[in-house]
Amino acid sequence: MTADVVVLDYGSGNTRSAVRALERAGATVTLTADRAPAMDCDGLVVPGVGAFKACVEGIRAVKGHEVIGRRLAGGRPVLGICVGMQVLFEHGVEHGVDTPGLDEWPGVVERLQAPVVPHMGWNTVDVPRGSALFAGIEDERFYFVHSYAARSWDLVTLGRTRAPLVTWAEHGGDRFVAAVENGPLCATQFHPEKSGDAGARLLRNWVTALGRR
Repeated sequence: MTADVVVLDYGSGNTRSAVRALERAGATVTLTADRAPAMDCDGLVVPGVGAFKACVEGIRAVKGHEVIGRRLAGGRPVLGICVGMQVLFEHGVEHGVDTPGLDEWPGVVERLQAPVVPHMGWNTVDVPRGSALFAGIEDERFYFVHSYAARSWDLVTLGRTRAPLVTWAEHGGDRFVAAVENGPLCATQFHPEKSGDAGARLLRNWVTALGRR
C-alpha cells in the first residue's frame, strides 16, 4: 500500500523539491495547510528554509503546531527538515532575538561556533547504532546549508521509554545535532531532498516505515 504523505504548506520555501523527492521515494504526496489531510495522512513533513522566527510564525498561522502536537500525541509520524527540525526545539536565538519554538524537544537552536558560517555543502554524519532512518547509508554524505543548529541534546528519558537516536555532525570543530529519531518524530538538519542517492534512500526508509505502521 502506498503511503499518504502531506507536506505542510505554511509559506516556507523548498516545498516543491520536497514533494518531488517524496514522490520518488514512493509516497503519494499532497502539499497543503488544510487541517484534515494533515491530520489524517500516514506521514506529515514539516519543511523549513530561512529564519527560525519566520518559520515558527508561519506554522502557527496555519495552526500547524496544533496538528503536529496532536499527531505526535497519537503516535502518528512527523518528519522535520532543516528549519523544520529547528523549530521543534524549545527556542531559537537569531541575531539576539530569542523566539519560542514548538517545544517538542528541550534545548536551544543557536549560531554555529565555526570559523566559516554558513555551513554549506556535503558532510558525513555520526549515526548511532540501530538507526532505521539511516539504514544502509550510515557512511554517506548529506547536503547541509545552515548557520544555526542545536549544539547539544538535553532530552532525558526514564524507565522503559526508548531513548531517542541522535545523529551528530561537525563543522569547523563545532558539533551539532544532524538528525533525531524519537518515536513518531524524526528530523534532519540537512536536506535529504538535495542529498542525491543518500537522501533519496533516507526518505525511502522513512516512507517505507509508514507503510509498516
